[in-house]
Parts: sequence; structure tokens; C-alpha cells
Amino acid sequence: MTENKSAEVEHLVLAQREYFASGRTRDLGLRREQLLKLKAAIKKHEAKIIEGLRRDLNKSEFESYAAEVGFIYEEINHTLKSFEKWAKPVGVATPLLHKPSRSVIYSEPRGNVLVIGPWNYPFQLLISPVVGAIAAGNTAVLKLPDAAAHTSKAVADLIAETFDPGFLVTVSGGRASATALLACKFDYIFFTGGPEVGKVVMTAAAKHLTPVTLELGGKSPCIVHDDAALEQAAKRIVWGKFLNAGQTCVAPDYLLVHNNVKARFIELLKVEIKSAFGESPKTSPDYGRIINDKHHERLVGYLKEGRIVAGGESDSKTRYISPTLLTDLSSESPVMSEEIFGPILPILEYSDIGEAIAFVNERAKPLALYFFSSDKATQRHVLGSVSFGGGCINDVVVHLANPHLPFGGVGQSGMGSYHGKFSFDLFSHKKGVVHKSPHFELKFRYRPYAPNMKWLRRVMK
Repeated sequence: MTENKSAEVEHLVLAQREYFASGRTRDLGLRREQLLKLKAAIKKHEAKIIEGLRRDLNKSEFESYAAEVGFIYEEINHTLKSFEKWAKPVGVATPLLHKPSRSVIYSEPRGNVLVIGPWNYPFQLLISPVVGAIAAGNTAVLKLPDAAAHTSKAVADLIAETFDPGFLVTVSGGRASATALLACKFDYIFFTGGPEVGKVVMTAAAKHLTPVTLELGGKSPCIVHDDAALEQAAKRIVWGKFLNAGQTCVAPDYLLVHNNVKARFIELLKVEIKSAFGESPKTSPDYGRIINDKHHERLVGYLKEGRIVAGGESDSKTRYISPTLLTDLSSESPVMSEEIFGPILPILEYSDIGEAIAFVNERAKPLALYFFSSDKATQRHVLGSVSFGGGCINDVVVHLANPHLPFGGVGQSGMGSYHGKFSFDLFSHKKGVVHKSPHFELKFRYRPYAPNMKWLRRVMK
């Protein structure tokens, strides 16, 4: 890390601390104004953002709008509709011993926050937490993902053109920039990325006792039971798995399919891949590319494992890997021990639901779990037997698009959840206050204690 980079970052953080200390962000009117400015700026720069996503990941306009830009419009709209209600003090019950008084929870902003975005959804996963941070009254430094250079440039231009850097500012660059930021004291850190970097972030935060949210990943299982609507399941799984060429943190990472339907289901998956991407996915306008050469090479290594029953083609020049299905795998093979984060779908089988549950529970708690079954009792059994961040019954991925649901991991897949009100709460400190009447007193709490012991026992029994 150079001294210049460290000094530059320290200057940005100091400016934000001064802006927050001015008290301006405590005004709900200013927060609303800033959210509206953000939405208007995204509208203005929308074409540049979508073009950046195409150049970085070959995302189609549809995927870029639905999963990135449009997603943020919905998040902002939902927040604008409700954040003033979320910010209101909330009255709660008061124990008899402390009456007459009233107890209130106040939401106050945490202060200056750091949001570190990932490269796979370089717009949505960076800006979505920022919406909550603004609504809750914070200032924010946004660390742009270095790997998604074109999208990051579009975001940097948008923020610089629209906001006072004391309120919102972006920082670009690689490891040196990240290291300089993590050396600074923030009031909160929000990180989206992999577990290994998450550990680095948490270690750096611990030096300042800074609270963190870690949105990580892991191997999200998808279980297909023998009573599932198989054609519908195949359609939904192919859509969710190959969204963004598999580079989605909540994509199905592997399939567990009941042995009674495994052979048929594989054929249905093949049919659906062809229906979605045509005879040659490489020429499909709806199929993405791997972010860089390093990740492409890593994914190509997985193609040597098991037996390829669909796909398996790759092109290093264009960072293309076709939608691929793998079978005949060991549960200990690398493709089953590491998060894939690409368009490769391992398929294993099980004979009863208890076996599938045990398989999932023997591994780290996943960010998402998907279960396809028509039986509600079996659905309840799976939901009650497995710990995971969030998920779907008879679908994949779509749970993260509902702002009324919390989105986040558990255990190794992350800590903390956000979206909608959960984002507002995440970026707020909940301050509990008792308002006591000055006109009435319960004298038995005061010394000498001995004469009042019987009254204490009556009240606190």
C-alpha cells in the first residue's frame, strides 16, 4: 500500500465523518431527497450501466435490467414508500416495577459505513445495501469491484456526478485500495464476496471493534424429490443455475435427485438447456461469459471430473463455458468441495429424503437451499431439518427479489441480512430509552432495603 493511497483514503473517510457530524443525514427529508437523486441518476446512466455489464460479463439487456438495474428501482421504490414509518420511534411495554413510565426504541444512523461490492452483480450488490444505508441516515464509502472495470466506471461516474463526496463516494483499485480502506475506522462494514476475503474483512474490523455484515456464499443444494413436478422443476433450475453464466451466489451449486427420477430428470434438463440457449449456447444473446481468465481456467479444471452428460465445451479466448451437467461424481471431488460459481451443475442421487438431509447437514450451512416436492409434509420436514440462509420451495433464486424477506447467510455463508426494512434496521442502531414521570415515585426501590423486601418479592415473582 502506497502512502499516497493511504492518505487519499483517509481524507475521504475524514470528509465523511465531518459530513455525518454536521447532523444533516438525520433529516428524513434529506434522506428522501438523496434516494430520489439516486434513482434519477441511475435512470440517466442506465444505458452506460447496462453496457458495462455487457462488456464485463456479456449480460443480456434483459438480465441486466431484471437482476441489476430494475432490481434497484424496486428497492428504492419500496424504501421510499416506507422508510419514514420505519424511522419512527416504537413504543414497547414497560415492566410494572418501572411504572409510571414509557419505553421507546429509537432508530439512529450508525454513521460512516463502508460497502464493499462484488464483481458478479457489480451494480445491484453494491447499490442495494447503499439504499438501506441512505434511508437509515448514514454516509457511505463504496469500494468498487476491480474485476468488473466497465460497470465500476459507470457507477463511479454516476456517484461523482450526483453526490457530495462527504455523503457518498466511490473508491476504485485493487488490493492496495481495499487495504487502505480496511485500515480506517468505520462505524459499519458491509461486505459481499467470498469466505476467504470475508475473514480478512472481519479481522480488520475487529481492530476497531467495527460491526460487520458478511454476505458470502457456499454450496447451495437443490433437492429434487420423486414427487416433484419434474418438467417445471427442470425449467426453473436451468433458468436459475445458468443466470449470469452460473456466477450467482444463490445459484443451485449441485443437485440431489431421487434415484427413481434421476435418469428422466437429466433428460428434461438437457431439453430445457436446448430450449433456453439453442443448439449453440455460444451464439445465444442470452448467455453470459466468465468474468476473467483466472476464473475460466479454474472452471475448466472441473470439466475433467465425473462424466459430462451435457455441455462441456469451453473457449479461453472468449471465456466461454457451455451449460454443463456432470454425473458419476465422488462427494469428495473438488467440484463438490468448492463453490463452483460457474455454469457447471453436478448431479448426485439419493434414495430417501433423510439421506439427502444428512448429506446437506454434513457440510457447511449454505446460503440457499431449494427443494422440489409436491408433498407439504415433506416440505416442512426439510425446512425444519436444515439450516440455511434462505431459499425456495419449488423454485430457485427468486427469494432474494422479495424486499419483504431478509436476505443473508448463516454460519460460513455469512452473517446479517438485508433488503427492504431489514436493510434499514441493519444500518440503524436501535436505542432503547425509558421516559420516567417526574411526578410519581415508587419508594420501595430505595434504601434502606429491608422494609421493602416483601414488596419486591410481590412485584418480581
